[in-house]
Amino acid sequence: MSAGRVAALIPAAGSGTRLGRGPKAYVTVAGRTLLERSVEALRPHVSEVIVALPEGETLPAGVRARAVTGGGTRQDSVRLLLEASDADVVLVHDAARPFLGAGTVRAVLDAARASGAATVALPVADTLVRADGTGWGERVERAGLWAVQTPQAGRRDWLLAAHTRAAREGHAATDDAGLLHWAGHAVTLVPGEATLFKVTTPGDLQLAEALAAMWDAAQP
Repeated sequence: MSAGRVAALIPAAGSGTRLGRGPKAYVTVAGRTLLERSVEALRPHVSEVIVALPEGETLPAGVRARAVTGGGTRQDSVRLLLEASDADVVLVHDAARPFLGAGTVRAVLDAARASGAATVALPVADTLVRADGTGWGERVERAGLWAVQTPQAGRRDWLLAAHTRAAREGHAATDDAGLLHWAGHAVTLVPGEATLFKVTTPGDLQLAEALAAMWDAAQP
């Protein structure tokens, strides 16, 4: 498809229960909120950034984006973000993945323009097992397995149609690339980055704090 207009959509209406610091959009790493870091990584590559926030909340200071009220689930929030956009191509990204490089954004956008749908992902490097209670059960062959990250990109009309159908049929998906695949679209896998880990637990936040100074110094 042609270049078209691109919007970045960030669902950030969750409560951040596992992290225990309130909504993750407002959690700071080295003096900047997770949301600000994610927005600023995306802004040079898109026409607009739209963020879904918890009801009654406003954007943190320093975040240059448009805000809408999110839904009860991440899936609901993405659907509301899609309805708020008129872009041809959308990038959906987790605010809790603040260390996003420009090369990764360009690569997933290029792949989405070529095929209609793409996601950033990493080949699985660890040994995988299926637990048997609390012990080692069946070993899972890791060849060909990828761990899916964000951003995920695709044609807005495809993704909105998939979300609309999923809402009608009561289908729940953990991410938007998976929803596009469920709707019958091929999804291109784009190699991601180890730095694109999701800040979910207090240990992740400690790792983010340790990485932030080095990351910030390396940015242009």
